[in-house]
Amino acid sequence: MIPLRDNIPASRRPVVTQAIVGICSVVWLLQLADPELLLRLGMVPARVLSDAPVYVELGRAWREPLPPALVPEWLTLLTCTFLHGGWLHFLGNMLFLWIFGDNVEDRLGRVGFVVFYVGCGVAASAAHLLMAAGSSVPTIGASGAIAGVMGGYMLLYPRARVDVLIVLFVFVDVVALPAILFLGIWFLFQFFQGTASLARAGDEGGVAFWAHVGGFVVGVITILWLRKIGRLRPERTGIDRGRRPVLRLGSWPRGRGMGGGRRHF
Repeated sequence: MIPLRDNIPASRRPVVTQAIVGICSVVWLLQLADPELLLRLGMVPARVLSDAPVYVELGRAWREPLPPALVPEWLTLLTCTFLHGGWLHFLGNMLFLWIFGDNVEDRLGRVGFVVFYVGCGVAASAAHLLMAAGSSVPTIGASGAIAGVMGGYMLLYPRARVDVLIVLFVFVDVVALPAILFLGIWFLFQFFQGTASLARAGDEGGVAFWAHVGGFVVGVITILWLRKIGRLRPERTGIDRGRRPVLRLGSWPRGRGMGGGRRHF
């Protein structure tokens, strides 16, 4: 499910969200010029938790020590959130941040959003560190911090409408979903995938699901706390929320058992 847009306009220019996208873009270009930045600024759990040399497997009988980090090891819990592993990784994260970040920034204020984003990112890295303490695979990506933004958005705008591109085998359609449903499904997927990953042996690369879970949970808890102490900016009034969210699964091919035309649920 790929989000395309939401129906909640920001009340002012999302300067911090735009700055984060800009910083990640610059860092991505630097990575393309020097791929070793991934190893020097990524968070490697085994390297953070031990002073012993950490080796990366380059083949069945070839190991090479990882280069030292460019910053103190504890700081890689933050620097790793500005790195990405490929074009899809980078563009996907920036899309999610662009859609959900402006509205959360609206409610937290610019300084508050900086603290919130950085805190969720570090918490996400810490969650992965806890669940993969012996890993020698560099952890990178803004998705943990963005997961915190998504958790905050779900609480702040549960009834907002998110247009989502659904790709299911040969079926492709745009579906209007309530934010609480889309983001809730996303979180459950991360949680169950993270739980399944615990059963897999070995030091594997792939998606750091527990970073997503940790960031999302911290985002939710933070917004609940800020709401309780009254530190959230008031929601902008007079927003045209449009029609009620509906599920639209259509364009089913004829003769496939679902009938023709568009289906409404």
